[in-house]
Amino acid sequence: MGIFRTGIEYTEGGSKERLLPLLMAYQQAVDTSIISSITDTNGEIIHVNKRFCEVSKFSAEELIGQNHRIINSGYHPNDFLKNMWKTISKGKVWHGEIKNRAKDGSYYWVDSVIVPIKDQDGKPVQYLSLRTLISERKAKEEKEREEQIKAMEEMLYKISHEVRQPVVQILGLSDLFEHHIDSEEDLKMTIDGIRRSAILLDNYTRELAGFVRKIRNEQ
Repeated sequence: MGIFRTGIEYTEGGSKERLLPLLMAYQQAVDTSIISSITDTNGEIIHVNKRFCEVSKFSAEELIGQNHRIINSGYHPNDFLKNMWKTISKGKVWHGEIKNRAKDGSYYWVDSVIVPIKDQDGKPVQYLSLRTLISERKAKEEKEREEQIKAMEEMLYKISHEVRQPVVQILGLSDLFEHHIDSEEDLKMTIDGIRRSAILLDNYTRELAGFVRKIRNEQ
């Protein structure tokens, strides 16, 4: 009866020679797409794969024996990293997005999963990190965020100039209404002016409310 299936059935008595090509193909596939490393419980790197070296631009010799601080971008606060170590030291899997710094000074983002490798007593003895590159997605998110900030700045500029105008008009007309109206015609003109300014102000506030709803829906 087969115990492993990949289109070819391997039996319990199957030779290692038959399984070796499959394992090599699996490792090649992982090395092509996954950035992986293994550290000891002190955080010292004891293994990196080819993809790790390609993305970080460090050689394996430069990475082995080092701490992951060698690729620390300085972007994340200390609490972020402390929480990560607190999680994995308890034997739990940690998942998050990390911004790293390559040897040439460039930055890259990875979606990272850190899995504790435990002994028979359930105590972590090593940590396996598996990462996928997400720099393009993060760059797109950053661009969208910048566009939102720019749109908000433009809206605030519009508010400070265009909304202020009808407010000033309403205040001025109110003062006129209180102190300088001598006839019914003046009263009618003043009320009409206040109404027009109020309509303008209402239109701007509606536009602002619509803008805020749009921003919320995009998040």
